[in-house]
Amino acid sequence: MSASQTSDIPTLLVKIFGKDRPGITAGLFDTLAAYSVDVVDIEQVVTRGRITLCALVTQPPAGMEGDLRATVHSWAESMKMQAEIISGLGDNRPRGHGRSLVTVLGHPLTAEATASIAARITKSGANIDRIFRLAKYPVTAVEFAVSGAQTEPLRTALVTDAAALGVDIAVVAAGLHRRAQRLVVMDVDSTLIQDEVIELFAAHAGCEDQVAEVTAAAMRGELDFEQSLHARVALLEGLDASVVEKVRSEVRLTPGARTLIRTLKRLGYQVGVVSGGFTQVTDDLQERLGLDFAQANTLEIVDGKLTGRVTGEIVDRAGKARLLRRFAAEAGVPLSQTVAIGDGANDLDMLNAAGLGVAFNAKPVVREAAHTAVNVPFLDTVLYLLGVTREEVETADSHDEA
Repeated sequence: MSASQTSDIPTLLVKIFGKDRPGITAGLFDTLAAYSVDVVDIEQVVTRGRITLCALVTQPPAGMEGDLRATVHSWAESMKMQAEIISGLGDNRPRGHGRSLVTVLGHPLTAEATASIAARITKSGANIDRIFRLAKYPVTAVEFAVSGAQTEPLRTALVTDAAALGVDIAVVAAGLHRRAQRLVVMDVDSTLIQDEVIELFAAHAGCEDQVAEVTAAAMRGELDFEQSLHARVALLEGLDASVVEKVRSEVRLTPGARTLIRTLKRLGYQVGVVSGGFTQVTDDLQERLGLDFAQANTLEIVDGKLTGRVTGEIVDRAGKARLLRRFAAEAGVPLSQTVAIGDGANDLDMLNAAGLGVAFNAKPVVREAAHTAVNVPFLDTVLYLLGVTREEVETADSHDEA
């Protein structure tokens, strides 16, 4: 039955609520089937063992509505549940133009923050159509399906409030693209891994403090990246090339990194990294993690020693955005379907070029400029921004182990 056919016909909203158990949905519709009604809409939610089941159905033939009401109430009572039946006309009211998905991550997610988010959505002229929990740990993640407001203004309004509310908020346009193949490109240092690779090299050269000071200034956007890179690499001159294997063994993946990449690959996504660090490490990560793309700077090695120089094209702030576009073209994925994740100022062009730019435990200047921010130390929480639930991740893992 089309929307036009149900717009002005009499309908009944049948609501059942109580303790959940097997057979409730089948039992309700078995009961309704005796009255030759058609189903217009169904909604069911189970929270902490309590079910709310709503069925919007056409009005039964003349003279049978009273009997239907009595029978449904009697059936609900036999199931130790409650029933409510409301008469009306037609289907649900049409959703407003402009549909968005608002994902909220809280650690914890407080009632105060939730109230503020809901109020801000309403103030933006939008309506909350549905709320769904994506995860309960390591963070609480919920998704609001919203209609009636354009995505960009809604994102601006909500993301502005996020830091003050102690939550992370992502707002994306709803639609088929959410399920489409995507490309996810990550920064490496302090994003995919917990370390700054050049500092690991510097520790072996005895100049860690000097390098760390320059690195911090560059990530804050206070120094030109290429100049700072050359200055830091120069301090490594004369270091034995055998240190490369030692540094590879010292690299620590960010919690959730393996889960994120493994799940993305299962979903058919392509995954890459771009780094202001060095291919001597990213090539190893690409092989270990099964990455589709990887690009970084290359330390020059001559006669078994680091020369203090890099070779080839420098991967800097502009270079990362350029590589994102190149990877997207090679993957056959529109730029609007790309996701970029990074933490530093040299990631900003890439984050802004992507369809969704995620600032991961980032510097303030990056958080303010990115589409959204994640401020918990678990990289796999990015999956929730893509609509993937914790249960789906765990189910896929258990199937692989079986």
